[in-house]
Amino acid sequence: MSAAPGGKDAQALLAALDPEQRRVVEHPIGPLVVLAGAGTGKTRAMTHRIAYAAATGALEPQQVLALTFTAKAAGEMRARLRGLGVPGVQARTFHSAALRQLRFFWPAFAEGPFPELIAQKAGAVARALAETGFEVERETVRDVAAEIEFAAVSMIGTEEYAGMAADRELPEGIDPAAMVRIMTAYGELKTRGRMLDFEDVLLVLTGVLATREDIAAQVHSQYRHFVVDEFQDVSPVQFDLLSRWLGRRSSLCVVGDPAQTIYTFAGATDSFLLGLPQRFEDAATISLVRNYRSRAPIVDAANRVLAHTGRSPLVLQPTRTGGQPPALLEFPDDEAEAQGIAQRIAAQLTAGRRASDIAVLFRTNGQSRALEEALANAGIAYVLRGGERYFARREVKEAMAMLRAARSARAPQPLPDAVAEVLASLGWTAAGPARGGALRERWESLSALVELARRLQSDRELPVPLAEFVAELEDRREHQFAPPVDGVTLASVHAAKGLEWDSVHIVGLSEGLLPISYATTPAQIAEERRLFYVALTRARDELTLSWSLARQSGSRVQRRVSRFVGELRGKAQGAAAAQSARSGARRPGAAGARLREQQCARCARPLDGAAERRMGRCSHCAQAADARVLEALTAWREETAARLRVPAYMVFTTATLAAIAEVVPQTPADLERVPGMGPVKLGQFGAEVVAVVASAVHGSPAP
Repeated sequence: MSAAPGGKDAQALLAALDPEQRRVVEHPIGPLVVLAGAGTGKTRAMTHRIAYAAATGALEPQQVLALTFTAKAAGEMRARLRGLGVPGVQARTFHSAALRQLRFFWPAFAEGPFPELIAQKAGAVARALAETGFEVERETVRDVAAEIEFAAVSMIGTEEYAGMAADRELPEGIDPAAMVRIMTAYGELKTRGRMLDFEDVLLVLTGVLATREDIAAQVHSQYRHFVVDEFQDVSPVQFDLLSRWLGRRSSLCVVGDPAQTIYTFAGATDSFLLGLPQRFEDAATISLVRNYRSRAPIVDAANRVLAHTGRSPLVLQPTRTGGQPPALLEFPDDEAEAQGIAQRIAAQLTAGRRASDIAVLFRTNGQSRALEEALANAGIAYVLRGGERYFARREVKEAMAMLRAARSARAPQPLPDAVAEVLASLGWTAAGPARGGALRERWESLSALVELARRLQSDRELPVPLAEFVAELEDRREHQFAPPVDGVTLASVHAAKGLEWDSVHIVGLSEGLLPISYATTPAQIAEERRLFYVALTRARDELTLSWSLARQSGSRVQRRVSRFVGELRGKAQGAAAAQSARSGARRPGAAGARLREQQCARCARPLDGAAERRMGRCSHCAQAADARVLEALTAWREETAARLRVPAYMVFTTATLAAIAEVVPQTPADLERVPGMGPVKLGQFGAEVVAVVASAVHGSPAP
């Protein structure tokens, strides 16, 4: 067997594969269904299959279209294929591939310039709501936009939607007839403004390929082999477009896992994955079950969650031994939970764990605020997925401009050294700034480029030229495939799909959050279970599961731990845990450990929450904060925040300032009693705070 030009020897491509992956790679070109459990090396199998087919002459790389659902997954696939010597393969998301083709063929079937793309529906949906007489509120706009997207990706026209809307859970205050009017107004608004949204891109291209045989013939000539990742998430419109791309051919390999179907609300369905063998009679099915990502106890927990699905799921087989069972932590309220998780992360960082190897996952985006504040108070850098795009940052744009200018003018040197030298002209140094804020964020953005250069070079035997690194960055910018930034990741479970970290903290595991309160039918609960399974399988080495018994301290409304956690514990353990919750036991420390109930030093009332325990008194016995100290601390915080160019709360929250003013610390050690004062904040601001307090109390000069 030979190798494709620039590619690897066919036998060498098989050497690092397990038996099931090898079956995928060696399967003849034709319809193939790969059922791949979490962490089973599906990307390796897909990319090696393409490279192997190219090496054996079964296909031409330029005639392959590999489809994914995220820019990150597409970027990773392109990078791996380049490393295997087959850079000519197109690896794109459905929308990216469709948009590229639609732009190319537009002059052949339409008049005028290409329409304006609606990047975000919110503005257009808000105008449609206003035109139909509805109040424009943020939540309503979001829910209406989601319903419009569902109808579009499900290929449901307005008349058909009107007949089924009565069975849909519509946005509050909007009945089926009103929803149809809004949809109609939205469509007319797009027509008047000559605009397309992303669903239109798929629908229009599907229609063009169905009616213009000449255009379809050009596409069929260009792309003859298709690979589709995450096939359980395919929507009807995506499947229809794929069918148009495929035509009468059968060179299709799909990879997916029914247990990771978590986007049914957006029209995704695993029926296409499970039904493909009926569509292609000669389709083969191969299962990948060897998990290479997670430690054995984490894999065991994931398998136990799926055991309650009522289906016959893939049972993962762990390949990594050792590790501890997931830590189960219970907290009195949301604030205590956020602070407890921040303290555990601080301990992990002290022990040597990198911030970028840690994630905190939650069910809804609204849960992030308390976590952001707790991490900020502890001086821990974090990255909120869904925030500002990496390549839109000013320092990244400047760095790319400098690297472009230097790519042909520099003497040959190791890639990481070349990149570091260029970025040094922008103020980057190997050692980051000691303090947080904008300066630290800028340094982390530039450091991500240096780390990417190191990783790119480590994967190659020959030196990587700077020009190739710049080309890599341009490709990543085009597809929004950002390099990892060194910070703890905060993300919803939906946003975490396809990602993994060494340590994962899953928070908010109570009834009403996971499963979410509006999940009432068996199908909805099943999807929440799959969501929990996805969250569990993001962890490689450590996994923490936590929940709180109330939203805020003193609340009379008590939560119950999620049924999914109860299933992990077992009936006996679950009953014991329920009893301990009723008795008021708290677990802010190690899993299952019960802390001896502490009492207020002033009134002997049981202390409720981490904040009360650290202060040694209950909230009812809180003494008034020293007004002079609080005023001085507030002024110092404003000056410090301005100096560091960060919001004031990232220095200390108002509640923390009040607690400091109550304690009136004379030494940095006294500050350890103050809630929100983690070891990082203590080291960063402790001496300054004590000096400010001393100045306010005794009139001594502050630094």
